[in-house]
Formats: sequence, C-alpha cells, structure tokens
Amino acid sequence: MSALALVGATAAAAANAATSATSASAANAATSAADASPQFPVLTALVVLPAVGALVTGLVSRRRPEAARQVAVLFAVLTGALSIGALVLFKTGTPGFQLVDKATWIKDLDISWFLGIDGISLFLVVLTGVLFPIAMLGGIPHHDEKPFYAWLLMLEAGCMGVFLALDLFVFFVMFEIVLVPMYFLIAGWGYERRRYAAIKFFLYTMLGSAFMLVGLVATAVLYQRAGHPLTFNLVTIATNQGSIATTTARWLFLSFAVAFAVKVPVFPLHTWLPDAHTQAPTAGSVILAGVMLKLGTYGFLRFGLYLFPEAATWFAPAMVTLGVIGIIYGAVAAAMQRDLKRLIAYSSVAHLGFIVLGTFAITTQGLEGGVLQMVNHGISTGALFLLVGMIYERRHTRAIAELRGLQRAAPIFAAVFTVVMMSSIGVPGLNGFVGEFLTLLGAFLTRRWWAVVGATGVIVAALYLLWAYQRVFHGKLDDANADFGELRLREGLVLAPLLGIIVFLGVYPKPVLDRIEPSVKALVAQVENNGGQRQPPVATTGTSAREGTFVRGERKGAGG
Repeated sequence: MSALALVGATAAAAANAATSATSASAANAATSAADASPQFPVLTALVVLPAVGALVTGLVSRRRPEAARQVAVLFAVLTGALSIGALVLFKTGTPGFQLVDKATWIKDLDISWFLGIDGISLFLVVLTGVLFPIAMLGGIPHHDEKPFYAWLLMLEAGCMGVFLALDLFVFFVMFEIVLVPMYFLIAGWGYERRRYAAIKFFLYTMLGSAFMLVGLVATAVLYQRAGHPLTFNLVTIATNQGSIATTTARWLFLSFAVAFAVKVPVFPLHTWLPDAHTQAPTAGSVILAGVMLKLGTYGFLRFGLYLFPEAATWFAPAMVTLGVIGIIYGAVAAAMQRDLKRLIAYSSVAHLGFIVLGTFAITTQGLEGGVLQMVNHGISTGALFLLVGMIYERRHTRAIAELRGLQRAAPIFAAVFTVVMMSSIGVPGLNGFVGEFLTLLGAFLTRRWWAVVGATGVIVAALYLLWAYQRVFHGKLDDANADFGELRLREGLVLAPLLGIIVFLGVYPKPVLDRIEPSVKALVAQVENNGGQRQPPVATTGTSAREGTFVRGERKGAGG
C-alpha cells in the first residue's frame, strides 16, 4: 500500500507539473523561453497515464477480475500510442532535448519536474510503450488478478520517468519506484523459487541505489560549494561541471556507476539476473529483459558520460574490460544451461556486455550501436521470453532435454522462433546485425583487441542458440510433445509487431539512426572536451524546437 501511495503522490506532483507545463518551458534555470509556444505536455502524460491506470485498475471490482486486465491493457495501449506520438513530434537533426516539460517541485532545493527527450532516449521510450501492452497480452492469461496488472502499469510509469527525467532527484525517485512493482511481480506470480529471486533482486538493486543517492546529493552540494546556486538540474550541472575537481568527479562517477552496473547488470554484479528471469512470470521476464535492464545502460549514457565526461574517459578501459568479460562469460554460461529460460537470461548478460563495450568505446559508431542494440535486445529477447512462455504454457516445462521435435508438431511456431533466434544471433538482414556491427566498429576504432575478443562472443552465441534450437525443434517428436499445438491467433497477433520491427530495423535502420546520430555526436564531442567548460546539447522546447547551444548558461539560437 505504501508503494501505491508513493505512486499516487508522484502522479499528483506530475499532474501539477502538467498544469504548469501547458506552456513549453526552458531547458534549465538560465534558459529564456520567451519565444516558446504552448504545447500539450506529452512527456508528463507518458509518466502520468500508466500511473493513473494503475490506480484505476486497483479500483476495479473484485467480482469482475477480467475487467482489470482490460482496463490495464487499455491504459498500456494508450501510453504506447502516446509514445508513438512523441516519435512523430520529434524533430530529426536536433541534438538537444525536445518536448520539454518543466515545473517547480521543491523550490528551496531547485528540484523540478523536468522532463525532456533526445535521440538517445527517444526509442527507449517507444520501446517501453510498445513492450508493455505486448507483455500484458502475451503473458499467460490466467493472471486475471488486478494487483498483477496494477503493478505492471506502475512499473511502466517508473520506466518512462527514468528515460525522461532531467532532474537528478526525479531520476532517483523513478529509478527506485521500479523496484517495488518488479519485486511483487516476481514474488507474487513467479515460479518455485520466486521469493528467493525477488529478495535477491531487491537487495542487489537497493544496494546499488544507495551509492547513487550519496553520489547525486554530493554532486548537488559540491556544485553549490563551487559558487553556484543549489540545484538538481542535470543540464545546469553538466554545463558547469568543470567546477568540480577531477578526482572528486571520478568518485562521483563511481557512485553512479555502481548503481547502473548492478541494473545492467555488468559482470560480476550479474548473479541476480538469471534467478530473476527464471522465476519471473512471462510478462515480468519480457519487461525485465526488454526495458528494465536498459535503465542501467541508459544511466551510463545520460549520467556517466554526460555529467562526468572526464571520469567516464578515465574509467573507460576498466568498463570495456568488464563488458568484454561479460560477453564471453555470458555466452559460455548460456551454453551450459539446460533450462531454456535460463539460457536466454545468460544470453542477456552477453548482449548487454556488447552495449557496455560500445558505450565506453566513446565513438560515434560505438554509441550509435549501443543505443540501437538496447532497442534490438529489448525486441528480440522480449520475443524470445514470450515464446518460451508459450512453450511452458503448453508443456509445463522449460527443460531442453524434455522438448524435442517441436517443429513437426508446430511448424509455424518453429519458424517464428527461428526468425527471433536469428535476430538475437545477429544474422544480416535482421535487427541484431546492425547494432552489433556498429558496436564492434566503434570499439575497433579505440579498443581494437577488445573488439576482436568481443567478436568471438558472436560466434559462441550462434553456437549455443543453434544447439538449443536443434535440441528443442529438431529430432524425433516425443509422445509428450505430440499435442504441442500450433501458434494461436492471440499469440500470433502479439508476436507480429515484434517480428515486423525485427525485419524493418534489419533491412532499413536509417530512420532510427538518423534520429540517434545528432545526440550521439554531441555527446561524443562533449566527452572529448574532457569536462572543462563544455557545450552540452541544448534543451529545446515545443514541437518546433530550434537547434542551439549553451554558452556559459545562456542559450544561443542556431543563428547565433
């Protein structure tokens, strides 16, 4: 109930922000918005809508449990449509934040409800909006219990808030909110060892968050001691980050990095992930892999590189090393699994190692590949967990040894699994190839030998996924699998959007890369300046935002 109260309070604060943000606001305290035109607070709505949906779902009568699922799916679909609307309104070619919503929350501390979206966060928001309704519809239907769907919507609100927040305090609140619903989803609707997995997940993540809390408070206080007004505004602090001593900034980066490394997770902080994935219900696994793991990799981009560029450069060799170890370790560990769901969980450790490698290569190609691979992993691995959930629903087992010859019983199901598996391997023509190629290319430019070692992970991934596929779908059809059943209409409709995205991004990724590239280039240029008086991307307002730069806290338009 305390979690419901927390979300209710957050939704109320956001609703107040929405009222104040019907006029577009400035990027930070120093930016003038005199030329801004009124706009609908799209980003605030992306956070508020699922939070309100969670409360409405919780009010559904217990005598109509099926209505809870219908209400939750409706709110999730509306949120997904709104995320597509943000994509349509997003102006290509602008490196800064767009569709900005800003309203004062705690005036004395300069804490604001400050949301913005750029090329780095845009497709993570769309991914979140798309995956949640798919997870609700694709999960095992017997979850007609309103708390289950209320927790899912609360989780969506928190994830949206993380990807959109440009205030350190708001980011932390949203980062913490996501822990509560995921804990209850695993503990309440998971499998045999669900409580152990839920507690392990919660403790690991809470420990990392404690480090981040210390880091963000210290960042704001040290910024004030450098002669600036106290603020938690990310853009304001990033503009003047040279005020904090180099050694101190490295410690601050480390405090944030611990929290993000746990969430990714980066080797060796990954041990909670296989248990959480294996014990979570299907919808929980889809969201955990597709969205929640991206909170950590996104945090490295938004707060590690953007806020502490010199420290990120200094720590880059260590982070690249951990990323490559994660690639190899995850691939080898996956090859040793006999549970299909656990195998996919370890494959996520390897895939996220690629994202860490691309991020800390700190090149345009590496970062583009990393951002794109976040989206690709969410789509492909989310689809794999859906398919494994469908197998479990039919056979009540995930043991690879007990699944044999399924292609004979369900050829269409096998064909869909093949496409998704190939996208996860990174076969050309499917989405996984583009992200992996850009990541390795970017890493090769600065970390040549690590890129070569990381590339071996692609080969190992192909081996263990093909091995698992051969064991499950080929061979003699066992009697226990004879009535496995073909892909159902509901399942096909749920998987169709994911299959479409897999093929589209593999054949024609240009529209996505065109929107990612300007923000990535601006971030790389910022990091290369090593922290002094840097020029971060401008936070712009409205749907017709103009390109510009911050110069000593003042906004200059594209025309100078």
